Amino acid sequence: MKTIQSILLTVIFTTFSFHSNAQRIYTVNANSTFEVAGTSTVHDWVMKSTEGTGSASLIIKDSKLAGINSLTVSLLAESLKSYKASMDKVAYEAMDTETHKNIEYVLKSAEKIDDTTWNLTGVYTIAGVSKEYKTQVKVTASKGGFVLQGSNQITFGDFEMTPPKAALGVVKAGKDLTVIFNIILS
Repeated sequence: MKTIQSILLTVIFTTFSFHSNAQRIYTVNANSTFEVAGTSTVHDWVMKSTEGTGSASLIIKDSKLAGINSLTVSLLAESLKSYKASMDKVAYEAMDTETHKNIEYVLKSAEKIDDTTWNLTGVYTIAGVSKEYKTQVKVTASKGGFVLQGSNQITFGDFEMTPPKAALGVVKAGKDLTVIFNIILS
């Protein structure tokens, strides 16, 4: 009888431990948003997309995010759209989207700062050039998953791109860009 009790207690304890501290795979939800914002000699501009795909391997402990083992995001470069098709065209030329179809992010490491703040170190690949960035990310729990919000300051030069020009060179994009993301993992 004591053997059966011991076995049952072991099964219950193991099951409880598994549920309270588990690694889970999440996918990038279709409601995630990605933006690139910049300036030009005429006006500020933003290009947006909701077509990112990817996955994350997260460690969940007591329904809270305890670790981020992996995170990959891929975005079709030409899914980024502004309010103007001519602007999109020069942006795609700058990114050489005929050769480099996707913008990608791959996590290298994650450090928890507090319950809602993480420092992620990862590699962006844009226009075929890869560069590592550290990003402070706000993490919140959502129904069935988590939301990661953050941004990075980058430049065209970081990715060996020339800032686009339009209207015979009268309109020139500034060299600085901001990548803004709201990744919903479910």
